Formats: sequence, C-alpha cells, structure tokens
Amino acid sequence: MLKHSKFQVCILSAVMMTAALFGYSQTNKKSEKSEAAIRQVIRQVEAGWNAHDGKAFAAPFAEDADYVIVNGMHVKGREAIDKGHAAIFASIYKDSKNTASIKSIRFLRPDVAVVHNEWNLEFKLGGQKRSGRAMNTMLMTENGGKWSIAAFHNTPIETPGQ
Repeated sequence: MLKHSKFQVCILSAVMMTAALFGYSQTNKKSEKSEAAIRQVIRQVEAGWNAHDGKAFAAPFAEDADYVIVNGMHVKGREAIDKGHAAIFASIYKDSKNTASIKSIRFLRPDVAVVHNEWNLEFKLGGQKRSGRAMNTMLMTENGGKWSIAAFHNTPIETPGQ
C-alpha cells in the first residue's frame, strides 16, 4: 500500500480541484457563448417576421426542420417554412409585428438546447387591430459552430374569457 504525506495529499487535492474548476470554467464559457448564439437565432427569426420576409424568417431553421403551426399542421423543411410564411406575409400578416420573449434556454447536451419563447403578435383583421400570444418550443442544435432550429412547435396562449 502506498503512503502519502499530508503535503502530497494537499497538493494532489489542490491539483484536482483546479482541474475541475478549469473544466467547469471552460464549460461555462461554452454555454454562455452558445446561449448568446441561440438568442441571436431567435432575434433573426423575429427580424425575418417583422420584415415580412419568408426567406429571412426561415433562414435560421435546419434544412430538414420540423415545424408545427398553431393549428396543429406539420410542415417539413426550411423551404416549406419559407413558402408558408411568404404566403401569410403577403396576406393576413402583411402589416404584423411579432415580438419574442425568451423564457428559458436549457442545454440537454452542449450541442442541443430546448428553448421556450413567448411570442406577442399584433396584426390587423378587417381593418381592426388584433393581437395574439403563443408559447413556442424550439429544439436547437449546433453543427459546425452554427446553431439552427431543428424543431419548432407553436401553441396559442388563451386568455381566460376569450
């Protein structure tokens, strides 16, 4: 059996704690950088909507993204998301404004995050101002240093009495 002096044990403990703290620090910096990148992706989606530009709205989505619309319809792929939004931006939502409020970002792995956003939509229908709210869940993935939306599910928030 090996015997170690108290000094050796203290040094070994200090080295192990330093290594653990360094690893935590590196992980923490990575998640801060990832969180900032995720927030930027959400701002791109918001900016695409507010510019009424289907292509800009869809750009942050993965090529094969899954998108569930508030009515429960499932759309597959960035191109379909682009075309669907181009159509609504040319009609009911042509003068709309949508504002995202990020509620949470949770990393399932360093390259996978679940993001919850509340969206506040203002639009006109029949010449009258309307508004709506929705809670949105995004599954985001990082590939090659770039974050994109792999899955998007939108659910209307009903106000009691509506």
